[in-house]
Amino acid sequence: MEHPPAKNSPTETPATRCCAIYARASVEDPSDPVLSSGLAQTEACEAFIASQKHERWLAAEFTYEDAGYSGRDLNRPALQRLLQDIESDQIQIVVVPRLDRLSRRLVDFTLLNSLFELIWKE
Repeated sequence: MEHPPAKNSPTETPATRCCAIYARASVEDPSDPVLSSGLAQTEACEAFIASQKHERWLAAEFTYEDAGYSGRDLNRPALQRLLQDIESDQIQIVVVPRLDRLSRRLVDFTLLNSLFELIWKE
């Protein structure tokens, strides 16, 4: 009688994890090209996701980008769409170039971090 492989055994294939890229650029700042361009932010995140190929990370089909929005609150269209996609189990990992792209308010960042930790543990 053949037994199924034990959880996390070498023969078990880990699931692919869909990674959302979130970018937010509120103003153009030539002194910091990583933060001033949504494209530069996206490219940096794509490179990081590619470096995690051995973990079976795969970038979502599109980037969640809020161009021209401040990080002062969570009322941003792409961020709200991202949160909905997380709730519907379409996204397992969120990748940002820097944490302040998510929020500039500690209370909002703490809320988002709690949500992201939940999806990571599932």
